[in-house]
Amino acid sequence: MATSPLPNASESLHADVIRLLDRLPHMKHGELIQLALATIVRMAEDDFDRLDWKICNAALQDMERAFRIFYPYRHIRKISIFGSARIAPTTVEYRMAVEFARAITQQGFMVMTGAGPGIMQAGNEGAGREKSFGLNIQLPFEQGANSFIEGDRKLIPFKYFFTRKLFFLRESDALALFPGGFGTQDEAFECLTLSQTGKSAPMPLVLIDRPGGDYWHDWSAYINKQLLQRGLISPEDPNLYTITDRVDVACEAITSFYRVFHSCRYVGTRLVFRLNSELSDEHVEWLNENFSDILVKGRIEKSAPLPQEAQDASVGVSRLVFQFNQRDLGRLYQLIAEVNRLGIPREESRHPERK
Repeated sequence: MATSPLPNASESLHADVIRLLDRLPHMKHGELIQLALATIVRMAEDDFDRLDWKICNAALQDMERAFRIFYPYRHIRKISIFGSARIAPTTVEYRMAVEFARAITQQGFMVMTGAGPGIMQAGNEGAGREKSFGLNIQLPFEQGANSFIEGDRKLIPFKYFFTRKLFFLRESDALALFPGGFGTQDEAFECLTLSQTGKSAPMPLVLIDRPGGDYWHDWSAYINKQLLQRGLISPEDPNLYTITDRVDVACEAITSFYRVFHSCRYVGTRLVFRLNSELSDEHVEWLNENFSDILVKGRIEKSAPLPQEAQDASVGVSRLVFQFNQRDLGRLYQLIAEVNRLGIPREESRHPERK
């Protein structure tokens, strides 16, 4: 009896697409999936080069792999650790990175590194495999993944720097930078640029050096002389980062940032602060008296979750809503610091590592 030939790849894909289209109306994010499919269709109708499609395909594969691995850990805050791959395990900086990663993971956070040697290896060593991620990219002059993350499911290989950087920024709730070269400087300035322009959610940026070290102080002196004094950044912009040579101070800068402040998002023109506890009316009035300069109009007001936050209504227990001018980001960080100072976390919300 003759058997029917197996469907070829094109027929199988056709069947998969038909099944997906039938399911779209009932899928949780069907509307967004439809938009993504429509983008692919529009691209297919244009005369793009083969290389364009190879880039698109490899980037999507990078993202699919990372989305799958990060998804089970989406409710745990993660700290990205950056620094030189050339720093030896015998150095003070290496041992401090180990100590920092161990201390911050003991408070419930997880750690992400580039999975390479040097400071990256120190971060994975201090955090341990269970609480480590490695976002690896193969470079011609550097070794592969370090022994503390190699072989772990949470070691994620990336083909492109830009997709790797996307996930560092998407998944990070704080950045800790130790001394390093061009790559470390790139991470520092990109984080500051995204924070200053409001293109990333507010997060703590901690610059850590060995005791008595001058790496970040010299960097800060350049910022003050060449950028601040010439009016190229705002006077409040240095509030975007903390420089320290102590592990306990670095950990406190991160945990205190999320003590009362949980997260924020825009709903139309309004910025919504989600809080782990509710501020008193007197404290909100104090905030209005001291931060009216960053408002376009109106006041800072307490609020219940807005209707547009339906999917995130359970995030936080209270809201502050205001029309931020989207310009004075350094002042916004000052506002977050004051919210954390004024508010008293509820006992059940004393877990800054939880999203």
